[in-house]
Amino acid sequence: MPRTRRKLLGRHIVADPEICHGKPTFLGTRIMVVQVLKQVAKGTPWDAITAEWRGAVTKDAIAEAVELAQRIFEDHATEYAQEPLPA
Repeated sequence: MPRTRRKLLGRHIVADPEICHGKPTFLGTRIMVVQVLKQVAKGTPWDAITAEWRGAVTKDAIAEAVELAQRIFEDHATEYAQEPLPA
C-alpha cells in the first residue's frame, strides 16, 4: 500500500499525514494553520501572533494562510450555506 506523502500548500504551509493528522501546519512546526487563523479572526495583531509562537510563524506565513483561506472561501463558501434566503 503506497504511503501518503506530504503536500506543500504554499511556501510556508504543508499537509503531512504524519503531523497533526494531516491538518495543514506551518512548515517545520506542529502549529496548525487553523490556530493562527483563529487568532487573526479575533483581531490579534500579527506581531503578537509571531511573538506568541516565538517566531516560528512569520508575518509572511500568516499572510499566506490568510490568502489561502480567502481563496478557499471564494471557491467553497456556498457548500456551507445553512439555508436558502427567501425570495
